[in-house]
Amino acid sequence: EMAMPMDELPRYVEECFSLKERYRGQIDVRVGLEGDYIEGWETEIHAIIERYPWDYVIGSVHFLGEWDITDFRQTHHWEGKDILEVYRQYYDAVSKAAATGMYDIMGHTDVIKRFGFVPSTEQTEERISLENAALQAIAKSGCAMELNASGLSKPCAEMFPSRRMLTEAIRLGIPLTMGSDAHDPMKLGEYLPEAEALLHELGCTEVAVFEGRHRSFIPLNV
Repeated sequence: EMAMPMDELPRYVEECFSLKERYRGQIDVRVGLEGDYIEGWETEIHAIIERYPWDYVIGSVHFLGEWDITDFRQTHHWEGKDILEVYRQYYDAVSKAAATGMYDIMGHTDVIKRFGFVPSTEQTEERISLENAALQAIAKSGCAMELNASGLSKPCAEMFPSRRMLTEAIRLGIPLTMGSDAHDPMKLGEYLPEAEALLHELGCTEVAVFEGRHRSFIPLNV
């Protein structure tokens, strides 16, 4: 219920590329895929990605095993868990996703915090170490990273990734994109002004854009 069924994918692609042609010269339509990374399913994911001429592919981690850590209906799985250990599993998956080379952009990099489950204050140093290791893997992969503004409307009340992680990503030279993660047309562009302002405040002057899986940069509008 959180993603389109596989049998809808060809129709989605056909409709998107039809709209891309229809509005050429009026609206730049870019056709993308959020290619969920699930460890052990790399071959199947790669086959889906290679099947169509995407403009960009976002790599996101939602699943740890069969647990979708972004689904509000599955928050009960946190009960009795060692939160830091869950964070270890999550950031290990993010690092592995980046290392596959399948993705152009890593999406909502610290979405593990979405529902407000975070390691204790005493474990802050370990959490930061896990976050930094994932960022280093993204930097090494050469792919971009998304500043996902939708976190402002979630229980964590903070964009994905956090200001601290974003600062470190800029230091590492990771190219950045922005998104509102709009699962509803009314949310298209939601909180993007806040995302732009944050990037500007941190000294970022441009954002990455993609077409035909080729990356270029445009000036940040503030």
